[in-house]
Amino acid sequence: MTAGIDTPDGRGRTGLDRQGRDLTGNPDVRIVDVELLSSDWYVLRKTTFDYRHANGRWTRESRETYDRGDGAAVLLYDADRGTVVLTQQFRLPAYVNEHPDGMLLEVPAGLLDGDAPEEAIRREAAEETGLDIGEPHLVFASYMSPGSVTERLHCFAAPYDGSATLADRAGVAEEGEDIIVVELPFTEALEMVRTGQISDAKTVMLLQWAAMEGPFKGAA
Repeated sequence: MTAGIDTPDGRGRTGLDRQGRDLTGNPDVRIVDVELLSSDWYVLRKTTFDYRHANGRWTRESRETYDRGDGAAVLLYDADRGTVVLTQQFRLPAYVNEHPDGMLLEVPAGLLDGDAPEEAIRREAAEETGLDIGEPHLVFASYMSPGSVTERLHCFAAPYDGSATLADRAGVAEEGEDIIVVELPFTEALEMVRTGQISDAKTVMLLQWAAMEGPFKGAA
């Protein structure tokens, strides 16, 4: 008996080896087997499949996929004051991979956890910044690391009330969050992308969207 397959894992899940077995959308791909490697928190699988190349030749391939569920992110902006609200928190993977201190500046974001993207982003903005946001606008949905991670990230922009008092820190303590709330002039945030001080992909993408066709169009 294997946890996550025959018996519940630590999060009560079973049948985790079934994901992707019944895919039929691509006639050049035939799923052969799905192996559950880990379900400690998120889910790591190894999928074996046959792939037909452009010359008609079939080869057997295998890939590992990391499944953490889909997520949502939001750029909070005050167009009148020319500001955005970001968060800063410690990210171990970035720290391990040469970020100086692991303290990344990011837009508020989180997993859907069963909610609709719009609901999830209101929840995350409130938890990570303490702000109630205006009507969110879906900008794009992207696969952020499609070679290995299944997550699709729904990226929004939403106004916030610049007259509201910002908390210095926020986050859900029970989840280990210790988040610094940062308000910046949009032009400064955009310059920080150029200098590498902002290097989080979703944040870079949303700030560039805001400059090219969003609330700060032409500010670049």
